[in-house]
Amino acid sequence: MRHPSLAATAAAVALLAAVCNGCSSSKSSTSTSSAPATASASQSAYASASGSAGTTAGAAAVKVAATGGELGSILVDGQGRTLYLFEADTSSQSTCSDACAAAWPPFTTTGAATAGDGATAGLLGTTKRPDGATQVTYNGHPLYYYAGDAKPGDTTGQDLNQFGASWYVLNAAGAKVEPS
Repeated sequence: MRHPSLAATAAAVALLAAVCNGCSSSKSSTSTSSAPATASASQSAYASASGSAGTTAGAAAVKVAATGGELGSILVDGQGRTLYLFEADTSSQSTCSDACAAAWPPFTTTGAATAGDGATAGLLGTTKRPDGATQVTYNGHPLYYYAGDAKPGDTTGQDLNQFGASWYVLNAAGAKVEPS
């Protein structure tokens, strides 16, 4: 099992504590987040590097990129940032909100989802989140980033068990990539 580096873990914990400010760490499937999807503090890991983390203005691109490691080729956004699925999501509706969405920001868009290199257009879709944002889905799975990933290509969220279930990167077919 891969584990995030100590620095990434400490940064994610500090970020989650700052965002959560005393909220519980349990998964919540019925409450909604009051933070706007486009400017939440939980997305600062990518926001500082790219200017935007969770929401893509216009079309949201999903493509396939080789990791160069044991994970092979996985789904990423248009800037090469790793996308994850949450096993607690048993349909295209997200069950990750509040503290969960702070640690695992949803990949949202204000436009259409588009297939880039290696991605299949027929597997792309969107779903409405409880907060009204439009989240991108692939093969029926809502897509998320991991706040502990510091730069495009990082996969430190792979095979983590948080908020009641495991998180995995996806392959081009939209299936989870399990550890070897």
